[in-house]
Amino acid sequence: MGFEQIGSANLADVGGKGVHLGELSRIDGVRVPDGFCVTTAAFQQVVAGMGARLDELAGVDADDRAAIATLSAELRREIEGVEIPGDVAARIGASLARLGERTPCAVRSSATAEDLPGASFAGQQDSYLNVVGLEAVLRHVRRCWASLFTERAVTYRRRNGIDDRTVGMAVVVQRMVFPEAAGMVFTADPVTSNRKVATVEAGWGLGEALVSGVVAGDVYTVRGGQVVDVAVAVKERRVEASPQGGTRDVAVEEGLRRQPVLSREQAVRLVRLGRRIEAYFGRPQDIEWCLAGGEFHIVQSRPITTLFPVPAVDDGDNHLYVSVGHQQMMTDAMKPLGLSLWQLTTPRPMDEAGGRLFVDVAPVLATAAGRASLLDTWGRSDPLVRDALQAVVDRGDFLPSLPDDAAPAAPAAPAAPVGGPGSAADPVETDPGVVTELIRRGEASVAALKREIEDLSGPALVEFIVADIVELKRVLFDPRSHQVVMAGMEAAWWLNDHLEAWLGVRNAADVLTQSVPRNVTSEMGLALLEVADVVRPHAQVVAFLQRVAQQERQGDGWLDELAGLPGGREAGEAIRGYLRTYGMRCAGEIDITRTRWSERPATLVPAILGNVRNFEPGAGGRHFEQGRQEAERMAQDLLGRLRALPDGERKAEEAGRMIDRVRTFAGYREYPKYGMISRYFVYKQALLREADRLVRSGVLRERDDIFFLRMEEVRDVVRTGKADAALVEERREAFRSYEALTPPRVFTSDGEVLTGSHRRDGVPPGALAGLPVSPGTVEGRARVLMDMARADLEPGDILVTAYTDPSWTPLFVAVAGLVTEVGGLMTHGAVIAREYGLPAVVGVEQATRLIRDGQRIRVHGAGGYVELLD
Repeated sequence: MGFEQIGSANLADVGGKGVHLGELSRIDGVRVPDGFCVTTAAFQQVVAGMGARLDELAGVDADDRAAIATLSAELRREIEGVEIPGDVAARIGASLARLGERTPCAVRSSATAEDLPGASFAGQQDSYLNVVGLEAVLRHVRRCWASLFTERAVTYRRRNGIDDRTVGMAVVVQRMVFPEAAGMVFTADPVTSNRKVATVEAGWGLGEALVSGVVAGDVYTVRGGQVVDVAVAVKERRVEASPQGGTRDVAVEEGLRRQPVLSREQAVRLVRLGRRIEAYFGRPQDIEWCLAGGEFHIVQSRPITTLFPVPAVDDGDNHLYVSVGHQQMMTDAMKPLGLSLWQLTTPRPMDEAGGRLFVDVAPVLATAAGRASLLDTWGRSDPLVRDALQAVVDRGDFLPSLPDDAAPAAPAAPAAPVGGPGSAADPVETDPGVVTELIRRGEASVAALKREIEDLSGPALVEFIVADIVELKRVLFDPRSHQVVMAGMEAAWWLNDHLEAWLGVRNAADVLTQSVPRNVTSEMGLALLEVADVVRPHAQVVAFLQRVAQQERQGDGWLDELAGLPGGREAGEAIRGYLRTYGMRCAGEIDITRTRWSERPATLVPAILGNVRNFEPGAGGRHFEQGRQEAERMAQDLLGRLRALPDGERKAEEAGRMIDRVRTFAGYREYPKYGMISRYFVYKQALLREADRLVRSGVLRERDDIFFLRMEEVRDVVRTGKADAALVEERREAFRSYEALTPPRVFTSDGEVLTGSHRRDGVPPGALAGLPVSPGTVEGRARVLMDMARADLEPGDILVTAYTDPSWTPLFVAVAGLVTEVGGLMTHGAVIAREYGLPAVVGVEQATRLIRDGQRIRVHGAGGYVELLD
């Protein structure tokens, strides 16, 4: 197929590179060297007899590098030695003759899993330059086909979930350009992700060495049609065409080594070309260019797949987005049903991007009063977010300046304090009955929901759920409930501020809040210790659960099998009892579509077995009592020391009242979310019953198709009996691409990511800085876990993970310390770590990458850093 025949519909025929070259050749003002594609149909003819070997390769485990290397090498040898069918060779010859049979060509691989929106696969297959004559072209076509099975390409596909048997290989044959210079244009800054900043990289000769990173090139930064920065490299080597065919590496002439490759005008011209190409494809591009005879030739363009998408808000204003996921300790991508339900639940407008939700804080930061309140609140919650926001404020060129009365009514940040730190305001009395009554009302509301929804289906069900969200919000945002939560938080802040000022004791509330009553999240971890107490005496039950953990079994059928073992009935009932209370929980629980413990009870089995192995009977009660006594001892010690101070009786009386308040109300903080998640699970069970009905009637193809519809779309599908299967599939593909992205804490509507930093002295060289959230120092083995179902913990282990929402709490009782990439002072993981007396540091950037599983580390919970010991 000639480039003029190729469009976006031909991906399966010519692969990603071929499609993009065909599209590029259609863009007005863009020069693309002429050429054609040998389609995947030719490749399929050649590998048709290799099905058994492909099946064997597909069956190899992704971690078995040796087997992948052996099998892929055998496939490459076989393909390189194959005879190209005569009709295929003839058609390649005819297309080559159109270019000129002795015209030097580039022969370039173009796989169907390449240059895709979700994964570029750049550099995974081979390309060859300066190939002359039909015989040489045919030989290099075979080499391109064979490069589909390099070890790196096979491994890369495995990591991206692509079956080797589903990938085809086309080959681009293109007229060679012999350039004076070549390089890349990134239409978004590859470092900051700013879409308004473009970067040009340039080197002498062919671009191969520059693209592969073997040599450094000049770097031009362009913004607003102007070069704002130039970094000229010392360019000692270049790649050029060899007279014998192929390429050669030669030294750059002395006079050119420090000379800029491009003028500023040429860099700006390249960026204008890049913007034209970006506009055509509709997203930022990574573009390869050559400069020959004073003209720029474009030889490739692919989407920049590492950029996080920007919310689709086109109002001309600047926006500054803060991640909701970082506040909620759930940074994974969410499916459309989960996103829409969360947006229906929250009272605050939220924007979507990359399967995540964000709040625009620009209007609040635009006023002096809003700025002061927001930065103070984030300073207490997540200093990384505060630092990033402060950086934007300090620049002074992005946010508008508004009068204070123009600020939004609701702050776009974690819940703001009622009276503020240091305030002795008394929004509620220290009456435990208030907490008891709020919990009773919440549980009664969920019980009523279960009764009323049970027999509903069709449009009546969906309308009921939409209406019930009003009741969910009434319970969740009950002003009395908010007062109780804030009473506990304010009391903790008051104690920390005053006891440090009066006695020099830092973060006293961390110990004073250990083992507070009525904390449903910390009780969840202790309750699993009690389940282990029931399991532990029965060896056959333990052995059976070990098999369940190894098999990663779905559903709860294995619970029925337990009844036939000695002690199995009691163990099964203990697990079911736990699930009745906590089975609506799971990792990422704010997304209604995530699999709950009740739906996959085997998730809990590793934690149960760890508790059986690592604890003695009655550990749950002892753990709680130990924390309560430690908090009591500290309270008495602090009050005694306060009485010895000038005006000590007054100070001790105030502090005593605040200690009573924090211990009365701190535990309730976890209940509103527990109630919300309980309600979400009821909705989910009802919606899945409806999805099953829609599958039986042929409206949906699969049960989980409903997860890729928004609530308003579910309403329409149920009402009309029609669903857009193409839309569902499109969203499935988009979700897969979103899963590979890391959401930023803070970013602008220009796409610029602002990371923030922990600005703190006293962190030793080489240590990983984070936010100190629970005091104490502990040294132990790091267990880097991304899934609690794979937990295999030993006493003294330190849990290292990306984030910990409440579902991770059952593991807290089994570890000696905690390190997370995401988190703040008042997020769930931090609160429970303090209650358990667990040294913890959160907000450690890239902790799961920088800390190896099994590595010895030392966690400084008060200092807020982690030392790597080996």
